[in-house]
Amino acid sequence: MHLLVNDPDPHARGVSRGAQLREGLTDALELYLRWFATLGRTEQQIRTDALRLLDNVAAWRSRYADEIAGIAAGAGIELWQAAALNGRTEIIAAAPSTQPECSTLVRVPDSGAPYGIQTWDWHIELAECWHTQEVRGTRYAFAGITEHGILGKIGVNSAGLGLFFNILGHQDDSAAGIPVHVLAAAVLGEAGSTAEALDLLRTAPIRTSGAFTLLDPGTAVCAELSPAGVTALDPEAGFLVHTNHFLDPDAAAREKRGLFEPDSQLRHAMMTARLQDYPTPAHTVDLVAFLRSEPGEPKLCCVPDADAAFGDRWATLATVLIEPAAQTVRVHAGSPNTVTDWRPFVAAETVVAR
Repeated sequence: MHLLVNDPDPHARGVSRGAQLREGLTDALELYLRWFATLGRTEQQIRTDALRLLDNVAAWRSRYADEIAGIAAGAGIELWQAAALNGRTEIIAAAPSTQPECSTLVRVPDSGAPYGIQTWDWHIELAECWHTQEVRGTRYAFAGITEHGILGKIGVNSAGLGLFFNILGHQDDSAAGIPVHVLAAAVLGEAGSTAEALDLLRTAPIRTSGAFTLLDPGTAVCAELSPAGVTALDPEAGFLVHTNHFLDPDAAAREKRGLFEPDSQLRHAMMTARLQDYPTPAHTVDLVAFLRSEPGEPKLCCVPDADAAFGDRWATLATVLIEPAAQTVRVHAGSPNTVTDWRPFVAAETVVAR
């Protein structure tokens, strides 16, 4: 599914989003509420957490709270339910289970603009609950992917700022602060460069962790977010590589154990080794080979186990390429192992004929 949202009024953008996604959004909500229950979260706890998160958003940037309220109105769901979708990462911050997750690789050449790739790994049950999107009416238009009812995730904007998104785990994570998916929408809608994105992130109260790998036509940086703050990591030997563990040693000292290791470290090591063994990529599509995996290898490409229970059936739902210099994002609905074609989107202020 593809979504076009185009209105300068945040509440109206939300209404449009909710109305266009109405049926699929309620399916996503039902699945998330079911998953939250398997993690021991009651509906009352979810409601309390979601409304607290929404209050935090309203205090930081009220326009995003207005947009979430619009989603609820457009989709015909309760306000706390729309807030819970946007705060789903914060609500599951206490989950104890191991979670295969996403892998990101950015090439930063000596001359020319950076470009990158990411896999998005999530629950196979939610395979029909995400979409590509083009958003206009914000400071910068942006395009990319997100889940039904959630403002932002991975994408690029019309200023040529791209964002990749990996979840991390810190011992001090909690269902508080500004949801990371709201932060992603804010970065794409408001920031015109990696420097502006870092400045924006440092204004936000952050209580859950993630890695935002940011790239514009001239620079690339990975912003590791945690309750301790924002740490910027520079490229090494022309690349940025990130999975789901902290690379900053100070943050790593308070890594939340039992979530992603050793899977995250193994995926990171595999990609890093390939940077030495594979030919240096000359084009964005050359990065696909670096994120392929086969059975028995670290799970850069996730395939759900046939006998896995609900909540443990992980799959690579999408592969995303970003080229900031062209303000372009390309999306494949599946893993790098299955790439045959791409759906391209340009972050433009007006509709681009395709």
